[in-house]
Amino acid sequence: MIQPHSPLDLTFARLTEVPIATLVSHMSDPRVARHMPLLRLPWDADAAKRFIAAKEACWQRDGLGHWAFFHDGQYLGWGGFQKEGSEWDFGLVLRWEAFGLGLAITRAALDFAHADPGIPYVTFLLPPSRRHLGALARMGAVPLGEVQYETERFLKFRLDTPCPATPPALHNRKDMP
Repeated sequence: MIQPHSPLDLTFARLTEVPIATLVSHMSDPRVARHMPLLRLPWDADAAKRFIAAKEACWQRDGLGHWAFFHDGQYLGWGGFQKEGSEWDFGLVLRWEAFGLGLAITRAALDFAHADPGIPYVTFLLPPSRRHLGALARMGAVPLGEVQYETERFLKFRLDTPCPATPPALHNRKDMP
């Protein structure tokens, strides 16, 4: 497990800065894939390139999207915001070694939502295989029930983001568009 200094020193980077082989390895890990019912394996270099292109398109379309997260130069995983209809959904997919850092990373990323008046709340869609949901409750997210997304069932949560948090400029991050 990655043992960060306190507080977690994160770098937000674009997914284009993660080597394709690293993404393929991450997304092919069965421990990660078991919580991603929409993930289609095998995940190869072409799938990784399509994934990066789709996430970059979100930045172009919506002005916000997904990042790669690093700690001390080590890739932790990816996550961020994606517009789903009129809602902003937040997702996070960590490498197995970074499990346990989700709350700290989520809080850092949520600072962007807090700072944007166009994002009054965010949603989270989690597969029913995720049983440890206490972090969502500690953040103040409320369950909205189950929803069908594509062919799979997910648990949906909502977190209001009404007040400013730490300004995003204080995070160690590379330039975002």
